[in-house]
Amino acid sequence: MASSSSLKPTSSLKFPNLKSNSSFFQSPKQLGFVHSHAFSIQKLKLSTSHQEYYFSSRRSSKSIATTAFSFNKPKFSPESREPTKVQELNVYEINERDRDSPAVLKLSKKPESSLGDLVPFTNKLYSGDLKKRLGITAGLCVLIQHVAEKKGDRYEATYSFYLGDYGHISVQGAYLTYEDTYLAVTGGSGIFEGVYGQVKLKQIVFPFKLFYTFYLKGIPDLPAELLGKPVTPSPTVEPAPAAKATLSSGTIPHQLMLFITSSTRTIPHSTN
Repeated sequence: MASSSSLKPTSSLKFPNLKSNSSFFQSPKQLGFVHSHAFSIQKLKLSTSHQEYYFSSRRSSKSIATTAFSFNKPKFSPESREPTKVQELNVYEINERDRDSPAVLKLSKKPESSLGDLVPFTNKLYSGDLKKRLGITAGLCVLIQHVAEKKGDRYEATYSFYLGDYGHISVQGAYLTYEDTYLAVTGGSGIFEGVYGQVKLKQIVFPFKLFYTFYLKGIPDLPAELLGKPVTPSPTVEPAPAAKATLSSGTIPHQLMLFITSSTRTIPHSTN
């Protein structure tokens, strides 16, 4: 139990004329406190920025049970200040014009690109060294603004990178057709469960060739086959023949993808 003499005000307080205001001192019953044994109120000094007030000592045959409260700032352990490991992952997104992508839904009903137009899309994914076919992208862009002076558009995008049996990474943010931008990594599955961070999107030839650099946190070390030395982005880059033909030597494990061979090319299709 804390005595009244141990109370110390922690902020500036202003009171009316306490001597003339008898209602300030009310009986214990009126205040609803629990009674105990004899109790005395010692002289209590309240300081403000301009003046000081004193309560004169008074005695009562009964005392008031009080409870002391304290508020402390949360304490952080040293471990919480340690830097988080960042892993870099590079991938190419290439539109090979065999997936009927992208589609353009003119919800604005205007001939020019306008707010609200939708662009669903799906393209092929290759490793940064272009030696492995990784999977596909799938997502949706909502047109926010046509930027005529830059001959491009600003979209708000939400999409995922499906990397075979390793799982997927989801991203969201600004998608600019005329310059590089960063999107937030919002989560993932498989080995990417719990992932966060950001990804840099580099437009090479919109909308056919894009290069991404992920900065990933919160996950175990990535497998080596995803981490080959990236090929420098340029309009002329092409996947390795084995990767483009989806040969076993040019792909990562894909239990969720069905590869159907035609007379001219190998086309990946989702089993869904």
